[in-house]
Amino acid sequence: MAGEVPSRILVTGGAGFIGSNLSDRLLGLGHRVTVYDALSRPGVARNLDWLKARHGDALDVVVADVRDGAALAAAAAEAEAVFHLAAQVAVTTSMVDPLADFEINVRATVTLLDALRRRDVPVPLVFASTNKVYGDLADVALQLTNDAYVPADPALRATGIGEARPLDFHTPYGCSKGAADQYALDFARSFGVPTAVLRMSCIYGPRQMGTEDQGWVAHFAIRALKGEGISLFGDGCQVRDVLDVDDAVDAYLGCWRNMDRVAGRAFNLGGGPANAISLRQLLRHIEGLTGRPVAVENHGWRPGDQRYYVSDTRRVADALGLRPWRPWRDGVARLVGWLADEHGIALAPAERMTAGGPA
Repeated sequence: MAGEVPSRILVTGGAGFIGSNLSDRLLGLGHRVTVYDALSRPGVARNLDWLKARHGDALDVVVADVRDGAALAAAAAEAEAVFHLAAQVAVTTSMVDPLADFEINVRATVTLLDALRRRDVPVPLVFASTNKVYGDLADVALQLTNDAYVPADPALRATGIGEARPLDFHTPYGCSKGAADQYALDFARSFGVPTAVLRMSCIYGPRQMGTEDQGWVAHFAIRALKGEGISLFGDGCQVRDVLDVDDAVDAYLGCWRNMDRVAGRAFNLGGGPANAISLRQLLRHIEGLTGRPVAVENHGWRPGDQRYYVSDTRRVADALGLRPWRPWRDGVARLVGWLADEHGIALAPAERMTAGGPA
């Protein structure tokens, strides 16, 4: 299996939230990692400093934009495996500048895939896609129960959205990530480039610097810790399945290590029905963890927002032999404790114990 001997690995977006956790795991396993990142998002420079401090010379860094095709191709030239996480990640930003969204998410992905296509030896690539490739799921009949939208169909409620769901791209972001998703799969089909795609739901955990546009679990926790209000778009009853970043990293490594069996396949990756929560339910939980009430300001629905999205994770778990996911209450408590430390915010002893740290 791939991954059992040290390899030279390229992680685009490697200073980001998922990328830094993935890079740390790879470096800890003895691989040499090249982090390719524009360092354009707040907080990612701190993630890179953290990686440098932990791993020293085993880490190579390329500070460049993925729209720099020459730099991207050069970084890929020596890689033995690629994890492509660099992206424009916000629906809102794509609505403001759809051309930049296309250049970053589609053109750069094709540039990278083409560089790998030209290599003499096939180089595996795992691509970070999104649940937004399935559109707004407006045809799914829903019921409102305990501040959460759930499918009226009991079978769908028990399993979540599977990979057989038709693709339906909404918003420029959905179109760009969906197009890149399909390019990655087709390069396996047309050119034999070994690729796999992970269509992620909501990943959370340490090293996440959440904002209003992306990384909502951390964003809610940060605002609560600071005693600041939160804007809810829609009614806050929309449901997502949240997944701890350690479990997400397991899936990325599993795709790479099993590429001989999963090349050309896409998998839904999220917490599944057991980790499905609404925004309002999460807010109540965070209030309990922090001991701080959170003021909420409501706004209208944002374009393409899904009232319900929960991943059917059976295919990815079976294909990769993954362990059971961390329960969301445990993972969110760990995140709150890490964020409190990161931002220098003292939690009361009872909250500190609940949030996964010593009093």
